[in-house]
Amino acid sequence: MRGELHGDAAVRRGWTLVVPVKTLIAAKTRLADAAGPHRAALAVAVACDTVAAALSCPDVARVVVVTADPVPAAALSALGAHVVPDPDAGLNAALRAGGAAAVRLAPGDPVGALQADLPALRPAELSVVLTAAADFDQAFVPDAAEVGTTFYGVRAGVAFRPRFGGESRARHLGGGAKELALTGVASMRRDVDTPADLLEALALGVGPHTAAVVETMRGPTGRWTPA
Repeated sequence: MRGELHGDAAVRRGWTLVVPVKTLIAAKTRLADAAGPHRAALAVAVACDTVAAALSCPDVARVVVVTADPVPAAALSALGAHVVPDPDAGLNAALRAGGAAAVRLAPGDPVGALQADLPALRPAELSVVLTAAADFDQAFVPDAAEVGTTFYGVRAGVAFRPRFGGESRARHLGGGAKELALTGVASMRRDVDTPADLLEALALGVGPHTAAVVETMRGPTGRWTPA
């Protein structure tokens, strides 16, 4: 990525990705029975693998994490993310707060929203998505179920209007965003909300943080079967 000099510092150019992270008490509740006492650790691990993969993508200049929880905030900050507080007004309000921070940090860069539950995310697949998204004022990637959304992005200077939650694919389409119908980006679409989702992510190959927690969940038997 190219750099521009501002004062004495070189500022990296590229996408700023905004990643919303719930408080651990509310995170991954549909995995509670399957993960048991490891649910909170699993939620942090999944977010860590998502953010680490994003930061490893050459098209990404920075990641802004929006959270009100100090535990994931510390873990994600240690990975290199810029952490801002969650205004506690819902998912899209959190994303808009992160988007505003992104513009303050790099006003000439494109901004994207990335869900925090993509533990199998591949930097190369994210690069394919960001390259395609750069051709449109606003674009998005549907989740594997083709109901929700895992990524929404806008060009620099375009209003950042995320419409996540529930049937967000239809809302992003209705808002004029281009749906990116791409092949070979399964890791970008495999968000994890349920035990079945986690099994599919494991089949794709998850990052080291998630893998370590799942190994603990398997215990001495070396097996994990979701309830």
